[in-house]
Amino acid sequence: MDIQELYRIYQSHPVVTTDSRNCPEGSIFIALKGESFDGNKFAETALEKGCSYAVVDEKEYARPDDGRFILVDDALLTYKELAREHRRQLSIPVIGITGTNGKTTSKELISAVLAEKFNVHHTEGNYNNDVGVPRTLLGLRPEHEIAVIEMGASHPGDIEKLVNYVEPTCGLITNVGRAHLQGFGSFEGVKRTKGELYDFLKAHGGLLFLNESNADLTEMAEQREFDRIITYGQDDTADVQGNVISCAPFLKFSWQSLNTQHPTSNNYEVQTHLIGAYNLDNMLAAITIGLHFGVTPIQICHALENYVPNNNRSQLTETAHNKLIVDAYNANPSSMAAAIENFRLMEVENKMAILGDMRELGEVSDEEHQKIADQLKAAALTNVWLVGEEFGKTHTAFRKFHDVEEVKAEIRRQCPKDHYILIKGSNGIRLFELPELL
Repeated sequence: MDIQELYRIYQSHPVVTTDSRNCPEGSIFIALKGESFDGNKFAETALEKGCSYAVVDEKEYARPDDGRFILVDDALLTYKELAREHRRQLSIPVIGITGTNGKTTSKELISAVLAEKFNVHHTEGNYNNDVGVPRTLLGLRPEHEIAVIEMGASHPGDIEKLVNYVEPTCGLITNVGRAHLQGFGSFEGVKRTKGELYDFLKAHGGLLFLNESNADLTEMAEQREFDRIITYGQDDTADVQGNVISCAPFLKFSWQSLNTQHPTSNNYEVQTHLIGAYNLDNMLAAITIGLHFGVTPIQICHALENYVPNNNRSQLTETAHNKLIVDAYNANPSSMAAAIENFRLMEVENKMAILGDMRELGEVSDEEHQKIADQLKAAALTNVWLVGEEFGKTHTAFRKFHDVEEVKAEIRRQCPKDHYILIKGSNGIRLFELPELL
């Protein structure tokens, strides 16, 4: 069955599931495989539960006498091609986002701003890989007027594969940093892979939104000689400019637009619900994109002031005993350094930091963890707990814990109170289990 024929079936059954535990009536089940599961084994169950069709890629699971089974060579490839075919039916702006840090926050902010004017479809959570992106694209409906699609990468070529299904009309890279180095091989590998979004936009006449204050991104854009570009940043040459006013503890900033197509006569101030001066770039990206698509400055400020994070990113959580800055979903050298610097600058007392290992750094892991330990000392932070085997190798006087269970035991013994506590580490360290104890 070719993809056009499958798409005709999809038009009559426009709900796709890859989970046999979730089989809406009349949906299409696609049998994906993972390291520990084979969706082909659950195809018949999916049909029994309500799916109208099951796409499988192993012949033994396709009953030839039952037209509800659709046999293909590769179910994942078919899933992605079906998503691309659907995306091509909708001639709406599609904003592609990638980057080392800030992808999900930027996506959320951009979507919030655009929602002031449009019916927006965007990536849910951080479903930004080769399974999550097709899922997002297949969620597009005729009533949607604009889409914001997040794309993640951990190996060379990942973004190139994704953009060829997303086919963004415009986009941005939030930043490039030293993350997933075990997969990318080097920082240059990170830049090449993230730059695959730039390559697609350049080749297809797309519009680039560029953080002019980021030297790496500026260099990458100049190498490709973009014809269509709108800049933002903290430099006075950017089309949209912004500056931090305070972080006490939430980010407050000012902005204005000097873009000749979308100038603002006023200098606007925004009080956010986000922790971290590093979020200024994410805010400016949302402002720039909003202005380009005709959202008014007042609407933009309203959206940003009312955005409240709920995804363990740049959150301030107030408990009965402490105030927690929870960023426990992910960590890499650039995001960890930014979080520590922002914590240093915060105008609060009784600071405490609980930091977990940064995963997937390969042969530079020892070096990068030592840099963080040195930065903590230079920042004059004294009450610091380091968690994990990698931080355990560092030369520092800070307290060290083998794992999160040791931290939990110490919290129960010590019962910290009246602190501002920064909690950050890679997801696998499980620091997200700590807030309920603090």
